[in-house]
Amino acid sequence: MNFFKSLVQKFTGKPVDWDELEETLIRTDIGVPMAIKILNELRDRATYSVITANDVAEIAREEILEILPASPPLIEPLAGRPKVILVVGVNGTGKTTSTAKLARYFLNKRQTVLLAAADTFRAAAIEQLGIWAERLGVEMIRGQYNADPAALCYEAYQAAVRKNAQFLLCDTAGRLHTKSNLMAELNKVKRSIAKTESDAPQETLLVVDATTGSNAVAQAREFYQAIGLTGVIVTKLDGSGKGGVVIAIQNELGIPTRFIGTGEKLDDFKEFDSRDFVANIL
Repeated sequence: MNFFKSLVQKFTGKPVDWDELEETLIRTDIGVPMAIKILNELRDRATYSVITANDVAEIAREEILEILPASPPLIEPLAGRPKVILVVGVNGTGKTTSTAKLARYFLNKRQTVLLAAADTFRAAAIEQLGIWAERLGVEMIRGQYNADPAALCYEAYQAAVRKNAQFLLCDTAGRLHTKSNLMAELNKVKRSIAKTESDAPQETLLVVDATTGSNAVAQAREFYQAIGLTGVIVTKLDGSGKGGVVIAIQNELGIPTRFIGTGEKLDDFKEFDSRDFVANIL
């Protein structure tokens, strides 16, 4: 990541150009509100001292850490019933792979998992999750191609109860956040799961691609308004120079990043740690 390191280098040894700094901050994908917040703090400091490149990094670090949770809540199993996690997002973000990585995360904690291939509109997605399930050694509930995903998730919950699974992970179809009919269908999936337990799904995680910048924030906004979100999984945080979306989504929507993906392997996945994140970008 390190997108602020180039910013510091740019302003080392010369007076800060405020217009250039504003433009540079906005380009880091942290969002306009966060960029303005950092600029305002720097301008306040400029009233009584000369602003240096190190001041830019220091203020940015302080402001970002202030809005990022020190440690997002862990996803713990429920007593005596499955916890349902709905994994949502647009096509191409790494949603199905992230579902598999999440399963691996729970398995590493010696917790039991059942997968539901609720992306019934793409035969390839069903097959892909099936391959992951086989590699992981976990069971997967699948339906026919073009089957009703809401009915499949309902059936998967009943199976999770029978099998005493601690987690049911539902991989839903990728959908454009701008298509209201597809978002309404996702609501149907949520309502179907709620028929089994009124508080289910207990977690709805949006998968976003860090390299898509402000588009990822727009996706988070639309999914949050349509179905509610409890967290974000950010993929492709693997040295691409991006990562500001983590800050923008938290600052503008209050949705914490719960996990980050840093590569293609199953273990390239970990809980989000704000201090590690800020240390890497600053």
